Amino acid sequence: MELEQKFCPSQSEITVADDMSIEGYASLFGAADRGGDRVDPGAYTGSLATGRAVKMLWQHDPAQPIGVWSELREDARGLYVKGRLLRGVARAEEAAALIRAGAIDGLSIGYRTLRATKNEGGGRTLKELELWEVSLVTFPMLPSARVAAKGEALADTMRELAAVFEDARLEMAGR
Repeated sequence: MELEQKFCPSQSEITVADDMSIEGYASLFGAADRGGDRVDPGAYTGSLATGRAVKMLWQHDPAQPIGVWSELREDARGLYVKGRLLRGVARAEEAAALIRAGAIDGLSIGYRTLRATKNEGGGRTLKELELWEVSLVTFPMLPSARVAAKGEALADTMRELAAVFEDARLEMAGR
């Protein structure tokens, strides 16, 4: 079974402090992603109980660890994470600067689905997940890519991505 990814957009409220510590929500319970998947409360309980280290990566790239997570826990809202970016790791220092500037504000999880049910409309309710990593990301990993072969989904995703890039270009140009 392949590792899946789920993006939690700017409502993740990620912050970075002077000591390079970061915190935010990597997953929000009940919030549907672009593929229609929703995570149930308790979905991470078993995985977190194993004590296995969850990696902090840059853009889901296993060759680019940028820090360590010191706290991962479920609360009523979702999966809360707290950790620190590592000084001396160039990409981590870049990530801190990007977070402070507001250029990066997303967290995304990498996981394996252990138990899920199908929803009407094609999405799933994720009931039990094996959490592998939480990444700092610029954009979603295009969750609809796995259904892109079904025609219009890829075109819709590309139009959404083009709009995001155009908004960013205009903002950088001061318009």
